[in-house]
Amino acid sequence: MTGERWRRANRTLAAKALAEWCYEGMLTPVELDADRYRIDLDGDVSYEFAARRGAFGSLRVAPDSIRRYAPGLLGNRGGAPAWDVQRLVVDAAATMGVDAATLAGYLGELSATLAADATADELPAATLRALDHTELEGHLTGHPWLVTNKGRIGFGATDLRRYAPESRRPTRLRWVAVHRGLATFAGTPGLSEHAVRRSELGERTEARFAAGMRDAGLDPDAYVWLPVHPWQWDRHLSIGYAGEIAQRRIVPLGDSPDRYLAQQSIRTMTNLTDRQRYDVKLPLSILNTSVWRGIPPHCTAGAPVLTGWLQGLVAADEALADTVLLGEVASVTVHHPYLSGVDGVPYRHLETLGCIWREPVTPALRPGEHARPLAALLHVDGAGRSLLAELVSAAGRPPVEWLAGLIGTVLRPLVRLLYRYGLTVNPHGQNALVTFDTNELPCRLLLKDLVDDLELSDTVVPERLPEPAGIVPRKAPALIAQHVVDSVLIGHFRYLAPLCAEQLGVPEARFWAIARETIRSAQREMPELAPRFDEYQLLGPTFPRYRLNADRLLVTGYADRPLRHAIGASGQVPNPLYGKGS
Repeated sequence: MTGERWRRANRTLAAKALAEWCYEGMLTPVELDADRYRIDLDGDVSYEFAARRGAFGSLRVAPDSIRRYAPGLLGNRGGAPAWDVQRLVVDAAATMGVDAATLAGYLGELSATLAADATADELPAATLRALDHTELEGHLTGHPWLVTNKGRIGFGATDLRRYAPESRRPTRLRWVAVHRGLATFAGTPGLSEHAVRRSELGERTEARFAAGMRDAGLDPDAYVWLPVHPWQWDRHLSIGYAGEIAQRRIVPLGDSPDRYLAQQSIRTMTNLTDRQRYDVKLPLSILNTSVWRGIPPHCTAGAPVLTGWLQGLVAADEALADTVLLGEVASVTVHHPYLSGVDGVPYRHLETLGCIWREPVTPALRPGEHARPLAALLHVDGAGRSLLAELVSAAGRPPVEWLAGLIGTVLRPLVRLLYRYGLTVNPHGQNALVTFDTNELPCRLLLKDLVDDLELSDTVVPERLPEPAGIVPRKAPALIAQHVVDSVLIGHFRYLAPLCAEQLGVPEARFWAIARETIRSAQREMPELAPRFDEYQLLGPTFPRYRLNADRLLVTGYADRPLRHAIGASGQVPNPLYGKGS
């Protein structure tokens, strides 16, 4: 890390903060002239900057244009280039209504995010294009909407160097055996607990672990075996479950023979040694982005049931033949021995131990296919070239044609799931992967992390019957549709569209016209479902605005809460898909 890299990371994050806080209505920009704005703050401080208006009423702020104005010692009002994003949030806190305790916690998250950004590598986009999906994850820059997207409260500097995705350091998982009085295994039909154990550990390691238990006078089959993250074991489990370990209700078995690499979500690990083996989602008791990163017991318990049901729906639908749901096929649920039955316990204390095994990406690929997280398309290298532009150049097709293929690959299956089945997952940039052929043309959509954010409409939908009872929350169709809006349209396309304008020469209006026509084309293929098009509205004049950054700053702060809460809507934003026959 150098001073210049620190300042550059600050300028970039300050531009993002101004843009997102204005989008969410926490700050009000005053237009000075074409593409120039001012923010007036309490304390006679103001910021001026250049920005361009984009979709949903958002701004795209130029990092090098930001200037801070404040009273000088002689009473004059001087302006100076502003690069310090922590100074910006302190200046803006009173205007936004941020209390002092939240401000202090937020500065810590900002500093952690800046430290990660200032030490990130800057591989050329051409080099990134050659990486596979697992290697690429460690080079991405995080959530495009959330300002403090690498806060990771709970990790120290050593932990970040070992376990953060951008460290790209393989690690081995710890395995433990948990007595069946505490733990429950669940799997999809035909997938047994012993089969998962054998496939993940291999025959030799499984036998060694079992022999160690027998030597200690324990029956290996009286326990459920599962991996745990080494950080979680060291910082939480070995102390928090010390009584269970002492009484041999939890038995440490040893390290996995395989090496794993963290994905962007940090708590999901990909097997580097054997790409045919499962990805593993493990609890990490750190606060990152919006929530503590444990795994709720209802998710582990319900994952295999919901996977079987969802994959059955998709397999029977020819229109979804090119859509892959990476199933969460097996899991272990561990309830806290003392707190599980206590009302009002903060959720983070109930989600510390358990695991979900997910189907890996590599076996799902066809010969010649290359998968990339949707988030990767937003990545810009140190020279200012995007991976998006690199892919389009390599494809050798007109940018508009290539974009139409990409947008169709992403939107069409999501729209069909929405209209035909009244369901949605959370297809944001980490959970959605796009496959590309040898010519770098978009081919198929892969979706993961199905269970955590799966939601069904509260209407009667014959096409999805019979459906699992009592596992998935039911919501009004408008709220179901909002998953696609927030995860894809606002959470990804809002950033992709201006990137296409800057680097591909495709105007933003053309980008949104392609997206609109993709949805209308999908609707024309399902005329029998026309009444649902208004229920799950995607082409209306406005969308509800959800404020991800404001939720941390103004609602949740850093106090413990008993439940993950739903973010409420605040106002409306214009829909760029509206118009021309919508």
